[in-house]
Amino acid sequence: MNLRPQRRMAAEILKCGVHRIWIDPERLEEVARAQTREDIRRLIKEGAIRKKPIKGQSRVRARKRHEQRKKGRQRGPGRRKGAKGARMPKKRAWIQRIRPIRRKLRELRDSGKIDRSTYRKLYMMAKGGYFRDTSHLLAYIEENDLWKK
Repeated sequence: MNLRPQRRMAAEILKCGVHRIWIDPERLEEVARAQTREDIRRLIKEGAIRKKPIKGQSRVRARKRHEQRKKGRQRGPGRRKGAKGARMPKKRAWIQRIRPIRRKLRELRDSGKIDRSTYRKLYMMAKGGYFRDTSHLLAYIEENDLWKK
């Protein structure tokens, strides 16, 4: 039974594609007899012809991947595009490293744990990129016994 013309008319009336038209399998003969748009409209009203809902795109996998990435997974060398300096510019990385070190130095100087000359010396070393992070700075102070007596 060829229902192509009926399907096409129904698609035009319902303003959707022919693949979204659902025809009741129990009323196929009745739909096949429908010749005019008027007949198709009547069948739509009766519920013999309907418009199927739009198929969405599931976000389940995307959510799962996002959760994994929050844990640090799926970020290995195979996923990376762009150089190291493109993903995190050198300047940004430097700023993120130097600010906490300088903050720590200020804190140590202001609380009187190191004197001004030691502060200056360590500040210049930090500026030269000597320290990796604040724990490295503190380890250096400890190692060289630079605490104020």
